[in-house]
Parts: sequence; C-alpha cells; structure tokens
Amino acid sequence: MKTEPRATTRLHAVDNLRIVLTVLVVAHHVAVTYGNIPLWFYTEPAKDPSGGLLDLLVSFNQAFFMGFFFLISGFFTPRSYDRKGGRAFMRDRLIRLGIPLLVFLFLLRPLVNFSGYTEWAAPAGMPYWHYYIGSWDPGPMWFAEVLIVFALVYVLWRSRRRPLDQRSVPLRFGWIALFVLGLSVATFLWRIPVPTGSYVPVLGLPSPQCLPQYAAMFVLGCVTFRRGWFETLPAKAGPLGLVAAGVSTAVLVPAQFMTAGALSSALTALWESVFAVGMIIGLTVVFRERFGNQGPRGKFLSDHAFTVYIIHPLVLVALGYALSPIQAIAIVKFAIMLVIALPACWALAYAVRSLPGAKRVL
Repeated sequence: MKTEPRATTRLHAVDNLRIVLTVLVVAHHVAVTYGNIPLWFYTEPAKDPSGGLLDLLVSFNQAFFMGFFFLISGFFTPRSYDRKGGRAFMRDRLIRLGIPLLVFLFLLRPLVNFSGYTEWAAPAGMPYWHYYIGSWDPGPMWFAEVLIVFALVYVLWRSRRRPLDQRSVPLRFGWIALFVLGLSVATFLWRIPVPTGSYVPVLGLPSPQCLPQYAAMFVLGCVTFRRGWFETLPAKAGPLGLVAAGVSTAVLVPAQFMTAGALSSALTALWESVFAVGMIIGLTVVFRERFGNQGPRGKFLSDHAFTVYIIHPLVLVALGYALSPIQAIAIVKFAIMLVIALPACWALAYAVRSLPGAKRVL
C-alpha cells in the first residue's frame, strides 16, 4: 500500500553528514592499518605508543558512526517506500545494495586480500579457490548485507500494518533517556551470548556485538522521519548532546577499567549508548544549523560518498604497500596515508561512477 509522501526539499545537512561519516570510515580503516587491532586487509601493527591513540580513535568511532549510518538509512526508508510501494522499494534496495555487495565480493575482494594467499596459503600448497572460499568475507560491505535485511523486515512490517501517521511531534528529553536506557539494557543482554570481539564467519560481521544499536538506530531513523524530529530538534540540543557524550566519556570510560565482569560490561554498554545518542544529536543539530547548504563541491562529495565507501579498501591496501618502505611512527604514517587516501578515494569513485550505467546503481 502506498501513502502520500510529504512534500520535502533535499536535506543538504544530511548529505553533508554522510560526507563526514564516509571520511570517518576511511580514517577508521587507516587507523586499523597502523594501530594494534589487526582486522583489515593490510596492516602494519604499531611498534610505538602512538598506536594506542589510533586504537582510541577506532574505539570512539565504533561507538557511534555506523549507528549513525543506519539512522540515516532508516530516515530515508519510509519516504522511499511511500513513493515506490513495497515491491519497487525492495527491488531498488537489491539493486543499490545487492549489486555493490556482489561487485565487492567477486571483483574487489580478490584484489585486497591476496596478501594472505601469497604469505601463507600458497606456500602451504592451498589452491586459490580453496583460499577464496575459506576467507569469504564481505569486508565493509557487511553494512549492505545488514541494510538489505532491515529493508526486508521493513517491507514485511508495512505489508501487515499501517505506517505511523505523518505529524510533527516535539522530541522530549524523557523519550531520549528511555531510548538510551533501553538500548543500554539490550546491548548488555545481547553481549552475554555475543561478547565484544565476536566474529560471524561468511556474513563477515566485524562488530556483531553492536547489532542492537544498529537495529535501534534504523528504527529510530524511520520514526524520526514520521515525527519530523530532524527539523524540530531545538538548537540547544546540539551542544547538550555533545556535552553528554563528553561527560559520559569522562565518567564511564575510566569506570569500565576500574571494574570487571558484568559491571564493566554494563558500564561499557551504557557509555556506548549515551555517547552514540549524544554524538548523533549533537552532530545532527550542528549540521542542520551551520552546514545546511551545499555548493558544487559539496554535491560532488556527497554524490560519490557511497562509492567511496565501496572502493576505499582498494585504495588503502594499495597505499599500504606503496608506503611500506617509509619508516615512521604509527600516527605519522596514519596522517600520511589519510591525506593521500581521501582525494584518491573520491577520484577513483568519480571514475567508477563515470562508467556506463554505474549511476543507476551508485
């Protein structure tokens, strides 16, 4: 069933947020390359204390930035469904998410994970096809996998229930507090069977312990669209959200390391929830109030942001090998690669989107 979509203009602030979040994705994986968390296609583990700073960047990023992506995706989901209807909406999701996922799995992945084959699989006599299947992993495109599942669940829900009515309702502090508390509890309980550091083979989920946050943020994005919260959040909510993120970090992060067991896990879940919600509210309001316009350069960056997300592993792995002869501390190599990688990623994304038919998908 279709419903009448509300008249709306392009939300350039959200487009600009997507640019910043995409930059954070690239920075995140550059930090993993040179830090102490060897979960990437090419790594140079840190041999100096500056690697710890990169690990901090990864930890703080992980607490909110992918949840923010899911919230933005959820925000645009009801409008897309209203305009297209269930079948066309799902077909569009399979085209725009499924095709890039398959392209990464069958074309890009062999180019970025070959080091494992040359370093240990080939010397052990393992045929490439065996290594290819045994190392099956969608890399950063796990995001597309999860979004496809969320889209399917949304279509099934809409086929059985009427959507929320479209009306502006002020977002109350009590609702935010309840959301944070509920998310904290759900995350804590989820991490009993799925502790931090878990990995789901084949599906390749690098952070399955965060799935409650991802699902909650996607749903929150859908509700945000229906209730007009993006437009009606008061300006003062921005600095308050950022302050909440900072205070929770100052109080709860040290407490995590002063405790152990279930209490430490509960404090971690609480900090991640407060930090994520605070950062998301803060950045949303800041961008709405200060970065709500977009010129030609901003449009270029936002138009190519999703393609950058898909192809950035290719750029980072190539740069990793190219920069490997340079002897420097971890944070310096991080800065060098990031400065080169960002323009290189957008340049390659432009080339990819220039291919015939690419813009239909990307």
